Amino acid sequence: MLTPYENDIAMQPAAIAAQLNTPLPENLATVQLESYDRIILTGMGSSDYALIPVERALVARGYPVWRVDAGRLLDMPSLITANTLLWATSQSGMSGEVVALLKKGTRPRTLIGMTNDRQSVLAQEADIMIALESGEEATVSSKSYLNTLIASQRTLAVLLAEDESAIGRALENNLPEIRRLINDTPFASRLAGHLFSDSRPRVAWIGTGAFAANAMTAALITKEASKVSAEGFIGGEFRHGPMETSGKGMLAFLCGKPGDETLERLAAELLANGTDVVTIGEIPYADSALLAVPSGDELCQLLCGFIYIEHLTVAFARKNGFVPGQFLYGQKITVAI
Repeated sequence: MLTPYENDIAMQPAAIAAQLNTPLPENLATVQLESYDRIILTGMGSSDYALIPVERALVARGYPVWRVDAGRLLDMPSLITANTLLWATSQSGMSGEVVALLKKGTRPRTLIGMTNDRQSVLAQEADIMIALESGEEATVSSKSYLNTLIASQRTLAVLLAEDESAIGRALENNLPEIRRLINDTPFASRLAGHLFSDSRPRVAWIGTGAFAANAMTAALITKEASKVSAEGFIGGEFRHGPMETSGKGMLAFLCGKPGDETLERLAAELLANGTDVVTIGEIPYADSALLAVPSGDELCQLLCGFIYIEHLTVAFARKNGFVPGQFLYGQKITVAI
């Protein structure tokens, strides 16, 4: 019998379709990015990490953009000015830090609120509300994370006056592969069995570029869903101390584009010291194992890569003696600060 978390994973194709079939607000097209003195992207946990691709795209086009989690924004409220475009993402729309920021912080010129709950505080406060349409979610972020990635890219396309419909076409072309991956689970049990054969199992998720979003969220949901200690790293961060934890008993997942020099070198060094290395991407780094994603569209690669990650968290939980996705101490919506 599937757990509620696994049911949510299985329902992701329907959630993706619901997101693509929901029109974006008409007033989104009236936002002129160059008219703001700064753009701030904020959220907590996976809602924050899902904005990494947006952050990179805006920086590449020369916009003054900060991605700062809502907790840090509460500590630095003066970062928000009267001429700020604030893009806040909260799957529940009720995250404690986001609600506190909206109630206590400086009111930005424009607030884009991205949420799954149209009746939430974030939805009600937003000047422009983007609905995730991921449906109810029982425990760990699954459907809502994928839909946040999709909704973010659709929103970004409109803000940059690009063809938003191209995103939908690319995803529709890749839906058969997404459905296939949702039913492809044996690999996860094999990797989990190997990981837990060691007396000191450790997991590291390392991503570069837009794929840092998946690496950081993977570390978060590995802890949430599996009760396994895991860390997420962006680019070369792993070399600055955490490298000393590698070796026998570590399972390291590398997420990025083919030919990434940082990950190529890291894979070779980790394999040499006895670390088990798995690439989630188009081709393997060094001689690592591969969980393959389709070539081409980056957003589709992010979605497919994350489905592998979800399956792994389920397998890790079972091998660790826990019900996948079941909360022990927390809850779905974190309202406490």
